[in-house]
Amino acid sequence: MSEIQYRVAKNVKDAVALMAKSKGKGYVLAGGTDLLVQMKSGAREPGLIVDVKKIPEMVSITEKNGAFTIGAATPAAVLGEHKKFRKTWPGVLEAINLIGSTQVQGRASAGGNLCNASPAADSVPALVAAGCIANIVGPKGKRSVPVEKFNSGPGKTTLKPGEILVSLTLPKRGKDASDAYLRLIPRTEMDIAVVGVGVSLSMKGDTVKDARVGLGAVAPTVLLVDKAAKALIGSKLDDAALEAAAAACSEACKPIDDKRGTIKYRTKIAGVLLKRAALIARDRINGIEHRGHR
Repeated sequence: MSEIQYRVAKNVKDAVALMAKSKGKGYVLAGGTDLLVQMKSGAREPGLIVDVKKIPEMVSITEKNGAFTIGAATPAAVLGEHKKFRKTWPGVLEAINLIGSTQVQGRASAGGNLCNASPAADSVPALVAAGCIANIVGPKGKRSVPVEKFNSGPGKTTLKPGEILVSLTLPKRGKDASDAYLRLIPRTEMDIAVVGVGVSLSMKGDTVKDARVGLGAVAPTVLLVDKAAKALIGSKLDDAALEAAAAACSEACKPIDDKRGTIKYRTKIAGVLLKRAALIARDRINGIEHRGHR
C-alpha cells in the first residue's frame, strides 16, 4: 500500500479544498467504522484521508422551525441522547441505533452510513421514509438532494469530485405523525439486514393523511416506494390497504440470491415488514410505544 496522507479539516471549505486536490483519491473520515475496515481488507486504498470530526457544523444537531439538521459526522450515540429528536423521529433513531455495536456508536454516523452506499444500510430506509434531505457542499457551491437520490449503486454515491456530505435535514412534522423501522437479520444482533423497511405516517383521526415508505437490501440502492405509500394514504390501515401496500413493496423488490436470503424470501419479507412497521408507526401516534424492534 502506498503512503497515505492524513489531514484534519478546520472547516467545510477546508475539507472541500482538500478533497478537490486529492483528484479522486481522497476519502472523508466521518467515523471510520466502514473506511478503516475497508482499508484493512484492501477494498479501499485512499491517497488522502480528510478527518471532519473537528468541524462543528458536521458534528452538531440543530432544530429550526421544527426541522432537525444533523451533521453528517454526528456520532449515533450523541443523537441517541437527544430527547426531542428521539420523540419526534423514533423510527429514524432506532435505525441509526443499529449501526454497529454500542462501542461503534460512539464514532459511527448516519452520514457515514449513507456515504458508504450499502444497499443494506440500516439508517437509509428510515431516512428515505422520513423525507430526509442530504446537504452537500463542493467546489461549485451548495446543493441538496433527497436521500433516495444520493446513492447510485452498491458502494457508489452521486457526489461529484470534491463534494462532501455536510448534513442531513429532516422536515418539520405535526403531532399526529410518527415512524418506525424494522429489519430482518439472520442473527439476533449485529448482522446485515436481509430486508429493511422504514415507514413514516401522518394521521387525521384514524385515517392516514400522508405516508412514505423506504425499502432496503432488496435492490442496488434503497428505494422510495411511492405505490406502497399511496395504498396507505386515505385508509384506516385496514387489512386491504396493508395487503395492497405489502404487495407494492414486494413488487418493487429487485433483490439477489445470497447466503442471507433468496430472491423469493426477500420479496415476501418486504411485504411482511411493511405491514408491521406501518402498524407500529400508527401505534406510536396513538401513544402506544414499541421498543427493542430489530
